[in-house]
Amino acid sequence: MNLSKVKQSFNIFLKGLLMGFADVIPGVSGGTIAFITGIYYRLIHSIKIINLNVLKKIIDGNLKKAISEIKSYDWNLFLPLGLGIITSIFLLSGLIKYLLQNYTASTFSLFFGLIAASAYLIYKHMNKIKFKELILLIFGFIFAFLLSGATTLSFNHSLPIIFLSAMVAICAMILPGISGAFILLLLGQYEFLVGKIHELDFIIIGTFGLGAIIGLLSFSKILDKLLNNYHNLTISFLVGLMLGSLRTPWIEINSTEYSILNVILFVIIGSAIVLFIEKKSNKK
Repeated sequence: MNLSKVKQSFNIFLKGLLMGFADVIPGVSGGTIAFITGIYYRLIHSIKIINLNVLKKIIDGNLKKAISEIKSYDWNLFLPLGLGIITSIFLLSGLIKYLLQNYTASTFSLFFGLIAASAYLIYKHMNKIKFKELILLIFGFIFAFLLSGATTLSFNHSLPIIFLSAMVAICAMILPGISGAFILLLLGQYEFLVGKIHELDFIIIGTFGLGAIIGLLSFSKILDKLLNNYHNLTISFLVGLMLGSLRTPWIEINSTEYSILNVILFVIIGSAIVLFIEKKSNKK
């Protein structure tokens, strides 16, 4: 077995763990982690290539062509990354719920630092900012700021609602700046889903997973085109989203008793974590 390939797979697995950790946190985006760890463009492009032609070939009896197309997918990325994300979500869902309930201010202060530092790092990927980029940055900020202040909507937990919630949330999860977990919180599904994941309710998990896959395959094609053809404009909008989404942790911090020194400490820790991850990823 090639040792360098094993190391590369393990490195991607660790990034998957971080993405999974981010994806269960309201206010933090797994897409942000993918961006600062250097796999974002590869991930979006690799997902975009997947389409439903494989199913058509299987139905038509062209199994060889279907298998050949499936083999062409970037499994060196998908397998370790997916394993890391799933492992993290299953292992940490209970812990995150506990921290949010018992250490609200400290936990959301950490998230604030994670988001703020991530916005700075993504901003560094832009060339010189022009008027159009500035307008989109402001628009993204206003959109996320208003969304962050929105009240929770009241939906039931039926399987069709879970399926549609997954389609919407996954689009947010792969965007640096919009938290898929926050979208689920906004739709009134977050605590329900975290509980069901912790209980290993495979019917709910399977329904959510199917909705997420369909949403991901659809949205990744749009996002890949935007990043290829309107890179700076897209990045500007994403930075605005991240800055506007800082309202979410700030609202949560102010909803409980807190020490300003404690808040500052955890904001610094969160920022330091992101900067450390980015530095290590750049070296690799």
